[in-house]
Parts: sequence; structure tokens; C-alpha cells
Amino acid sequence: MLRELPRKDQRDVRFVAPENWHATLRFLGDADPDRVADAMQYAALPAATAKVGPAIDMLGTHSVIAPVAGLDELAAAVVGATDGIGTLAPRSTYTGHITIARVKRAAIVRKVVGMLCESSFDVAEVALVESRLHPTGAVYTTLATWRIPT
Repeated sequence: MLRELPRKDQRDVRFVAPENWHATLRFLGDADPDRVADAMQYAALPAATAKVGPAIDMLGTHSVIAPVAGLDELAAAVVGATDGIGTLAPRSTYTGHITIARVKRAAIVRKVVGMLCESSFDVAEVALVESRLHPTGAVYTTLATWRIPT
């Protein structure tokens, strides 16, 4: 569904490649991956159904997103399991979303924002993903995954 959105690059708008789409459950900042993996192996990960939509929106002034509901309990389980790990404290509220594009200040993104995009899927796994920033965008590397029991 998200692949069908108009993605023609626009001035000051950089669309995220579909292979990099994800819903972040917690930002850790700098963290020892082995310590995270050790903590996550004991996490009680609840079943979750991600509900995407109902429409493309903005998160702040720099991110075009597809909202994702239904991940709050899963995010809380990850936060609980990784308490005290990483250089970033967990955010006080969870805002589930998939980033579609990054926007520079004052860029116009009317072609996508507001477009309907409703879908849902059962979440099958949680991944520990390393993000490294490069001039062309973030490069993501999956370090570990944990299946969600069905």
C-alpha cells in the first residue's frame, strides 16, 4: 500500500527507500548490542497487530509519516526489557509511525500528506537495528531479531 504513494523526489524532500521502512519501538542511542540482546531474550513480547493509517501525516516539521497504532504494549515491553540500557532515555509517550520522507524546513509535501493509507498486519518479530547516518541517508543493519509468539 505504501509503495503506491507518489514518491517522486521534490525539492528539499528525501523519500525513505521502502527497504528502510520500519516502526521504531524504542530509540536506544549508543548501546552495547550484546547487552540489548541479553535483555531482550527474556522480554515477554505480546502479540500485536499494527494498524497503519488512516492517512499520511507530518510528525513535527521534518518527517512525513504513516501513523501506526496497535504497538503501544509491544513498545512498552521493549522499553521494560531494555530499562537502563543505551544513552537515550525512553520517550514519555510512544508515537507509532513509519517515516516515509524527511523534509527540510519550509518544503512543500502536499502531494502525499493527507493521502489515505489504511492497512493492518500482525507483527511477527522485533529487531535490534543499528542506524548509521551517511550523506545519502541512514543505513540500517539488523543485529538480532526476536519472534513474537502467536
